[in-house]
Amino acid sequence: MDLVELAFIPSPSRGVLYLGPVPLRGYAFCIIIGVFVAVWLGNKRWIARGGQPGTVADIAVWAVPFGLVGGRLYHVITDYELYFSEGRDWVDAFKVWEGGLGIWGAIALGAVGAWIGCRRRGIPLPAYADAVAPGIAFAQAIGRWGNWFNQELYGRPTDLPWAVEITSSTDGRVPGTYHPTFLYESLWCIGVALLVIWADRRFKLGHGRAFALYVAAYCVGRFWIEYMRVDDAHHILGLRLNNWTAMFVFVLAVVYIVLSARKRPGREEIVEPNASGDGDSGDDAGDSGKKADDAETDAAEKDATEKAEKDDDESTDADTDTDTDKKTEDETESANKS
Repeated sequence: MDLVELAFIPSPSRGVLYLGPVPLRGYAFCIIIGVFVAVWLGNKRWIARGGQPGTVADIAVWAVPFGLVGGRLYHVITDYELYFSEGRDWVDAFKVWEGGLGIWGAIALGAVGAWIGCRRRGIPLPAYADAVAPGIAFAQAIGRWGNWFNQELYGRPTDLPWAVEITSSTDGRVPGTYHPTFLYESLWCIGVALLVIWADRRFKLGHGRAFALYVAAYCVGRFWIEYMRVDDAHHILGLRLNNWTAMFVFVLAVVYIVLSARKRPGREEIVEPNASGDGDSGDDAGDSGKKADDAETDAAEKDATEKAEKDDDESTDADTDTDTDKKTEDETESANKS
């Protein structure tokens, strides 16, 4: 047997390990690690731009669940026959751990969750999106390895040294070695993250343009990677549905970058009202305002007191002058009588 035939990426024999009765699924594990990396990097970038620690994590509490639901919805809707056709069990649509999260739906609905979180914190969504953009790309790079654990979403057959070995195909294909499209997308996402970080430092991207750059760059890679995949998918005019989605989203992202740069050049300043989130800032502001009001009241009372004292002095002086004049008149009148 030639060495070339031995050169391939082996797939794990199973995608789940059991810690007692608790299943540890590789797919879910990759998603969780990706989320932590995205939040960690996003937090560092947010603080570097003047934000407060913990803001990214607080908003992620909204964005991540929305993103998971959106990703699953997109997958189920676009591949509905896997769950609702004859002989299928619709309950499988809820088994997220078996794979099936569409990034398009995850980003779209995740943005809705992030918008809710940003409104609660009183910060602009575009600024938050710019901070977390490269972290999301890194999260995708890590999450794609979940497909390796599930032996899914591979490309056409190949005997390249980096081919992935498929031993338990769930889509009826013959076991063998195939293009590891999960690996291609993982590496591409790492490149996208580095591109966004570089461009953000070089051009001071703001108002959502760093996030739009991430979206546009990802769509380019997803187009050619999607073209290599051989799993079942809906086709329109000879292209897979996700190819059309990638082209459409790419155009939207580029248009946004151009229009945003014209209308809002530069980078916005991050200001977080009540950044602590527990009302302390509001209490401090109230105390400061109360102190200012008290000081102003004291100053007014002092001015009133000084004015009253001045009036009293002037009144006393006037009375003194009057008594003096009267005494002078009396003396004059007495002298004339004499």
